[in-house]
Amino acid sequence: MAKIAYILLCHKDPAAIIRQAERLTAAGDYMSIHFDASADADAFREIQAALADNPNVTFAHKRIKCGWGEWSLVQATIYAVQSAVDAFPRATHFYMLSGDCMAIKTAEYTHRFLDDNDADFIESFDYFESDWIKTGWREERLIYRHYVNERTHKKLFYAMFEAQKRFGLKRKIPADLQIQIGSQWWCLRRNTVESVLEFIQKRRDVLRFFRTTWIPDETFFQTLVRHLVPENEIRARTLTFLMFTDYGMPVTFYNDHYDLLLSQDYLFARKISPEAQDLKRRLGLLYAAEGVDFQISNEGRSLFKFLSGRGRVGRRFATRFWETESTLGRERELLIVVCKKWHVAKRVLERIRQVTNVPAIEYLFNEEDTPLPDLGGIQNTLEKRTRHRRALMRMLFDYFETDRLIVCMDPSNLDLLNDFASDRSVTRILEIECQFSDDYLIGHAMRVGLAGDQTSKDTLARLLPTIRNDMLHERDQLNDAEFENHCRMRETAGADENAQELGHFLNIPTDKAAEVTQTDHLFAD
Repeated sequence: MAKIAYILLCHKDPAAIIRQAERLTAAGDYMSIHFDASADADAFREIQAALADNPNVTFAHKRIKCGWGEWSLVQATIYAVQSAVDAFPRATHFYMLSGDCMAIKTAEYTHRFLDDNDADFIESFDYFESDWIKTGWREERLIYRHYVNERTHKKLFYAMFEAQKRFGLKRKIPADLQIQIGSQWWCLRRNTVESVLEFIQKRRDVLRFFRTTWIPDETFFQTLVRHLVPENEIRARTLTFLMFTDYGMPVTFYNDHYDLLLSQDYLFARKISPEAQDLKRRLGLLYAAEGVDFQISNEGRSLFKFLSGRGRVGRRFATRFWETESTLGRERELLIVVCKKWHVAKRVLERIRQVTNVPAIEYLFNEEDTPLPDLGGIQNTLEKRTRHRRALMRMLFDYFETDRLIVCMDPSNLDLLNDFASDRSVTRILEIECQFSDDYLIGHAMRVGLAGDQTSKDTLARLLPTIRNDMLHERDQLNDAEFENHCRMRETAGADENAQELGHFLNIPTDKAAEVTQTDHLFAD
């Protein structure tokens, strides 16, 4: 009978990870866990302590920091797989999971399915001929080297790409490989996994190639499995049910999706909402159940496509999701940097990115050209962003796969600040209080059209007090709002005092925050 070693990559919610491990191993299966090295150390110790006496659980022999689109996700998977191979010699299959996945079939059904289907289940489509990549880069992912994370070092990422492109620094794909692409959620037989591990020990050139490709978790295993396994032993599909919205974001499943999920021809589903407590309870009980008869109708994707299609042609029979789902999520934390001097806030934000690796976005409600991912059009204009601000923010949380997100806002955005502060999510505000010289105020007046090159000095002298008072009034309004989590950095304060405020805002040690506040010329104009 099939015995599964689940490969779990995770970075949050230790209680949910513990429950998932206990549920899946209770039926005689195994689990190998890689908990992101950049995540909370106390959370990892909690997981280790809770599962220490479970002989069917092991941990990746090495933990690393993972980032979306990086080789680190593949390397973490390899570490967890190697540990599972060594720890569980009786495991016949290895199944990739995330912390957002849950079983939608019983262990009895799952084992019988794998026994009846002697094959590897992995999406594996020709990289250049298939339409798996809908938009954006294709060969650029492979023929150029990508050394940094696109989301955390966006400017450097694209600068390095443009430099390679300009100087013709293309590289060749390993000649004997036909690059494949597909979902990272696979289920592989033991012989296949062992063949992959043996191959990467022998072919360091292949390993070096994939280390600097972009989004290698969609190509690495997909390519090697197709290279090593006969085609008739591969089923080019995933056994994990997932769907995507019109905006290219994963569909999240809630309490009323239980019957829909059980009727799909899949073994697991992703993503289950953290707030869908009843769904999680029912699915948690399901895996250990016996004698359950599943009626497979497999209508999930076609039904979703039909209903969402009605919206595209203006025939909705329900309100848009951003008109009904009004919260960012209780488990999420929105960190807002508020500063009138945008260049100062951007400078602080860049240092925060370097120190914490938390996704951060500049003045998305103030600057039309703020770099944003393609979210299906909702991000295109300031008017859309502001009108659908909570939907936009939820989609950004999902895009970055994070529970913490930093954004910048102008003090004039008081309505937005009040709106986010009233959400069930945790909202923290860091006000950066700057001094305004006459030269700065004159520049500001010109930027907003209150003055021009020909404006006389007398006019400017009369105008400056009004502008200064207007900025001070915005500051007073911010203070009068009495936000619950309101921290303040001041240009007139010392680096140590500012480090305490920044540390409280980011929930990091003061000495770590000092790496930001001690930056030279942090408040310079």
